[in-house]
Amino acid sequence: MRKVYLFLADGFETVEALAPVDVMRRAGLDVVTVSIMKRKEVVSAQDVTVLADKLFEELSLDGAAAYILPGGSVGTDNLSAHEALRSLLVSENEKGTLIAAICAAPMVLGRAGLLKGRRATCYPGCESDLFNACYTAAAVEKDGNVITGCGPGVSFDFGFAVVEYLCGGDVVATLRSQMQFNK
Repeated sequence: MRKVYLFLADGFETVEALAPVDVMRRAGLDVVTVSIMKRKEVVSAQDVTVLADKLFEELSLDGAAAYILPGGSVGTDNLSAHEALRSLLVSENEKGTLIAAICAAPMVLGRAGLLKGRRATCYPGCESDLFNACYTAAAVEKDGNVITGCGPGVSFDFGFAVVEYLCGGDVVATLRSQMQFNK
């Protein structure tokens, strides 16, 4: 089973983390939620406490299929300030591993230099921190091994884009039907 790490920091957007986790797990991906807060309890921007599967310090990060970042203004700032996470993302990008971020979190990728020359989207008003990306304002944007999403309302589509990249369009079509997204 392909392993996916989704990183959580206090202030994350609840739906941007949990909707993609739901979609990816339904697709059969081994999704591990990871707290960067040095405790497993992470509090979202909507005051929802989530118990992460692992702490960042507990991980052996070799061989993951994808690394996912939910947004949220405070959550994004916390993710961006985590030096070991930033180093990991840069290293994994060089290997061509899928890296995905939604809402404000594409700023983490921009600040790390991972969006230079790529098409990307983000929450309106965050474009200046995409640093040399080609901002498209699309709901979900895919460019090579990077997927970005524009905000909470596209959380499921963002999750489907990750599943399509890792598992193929047939899996997404089945999930969309089972989850009643085709109505």
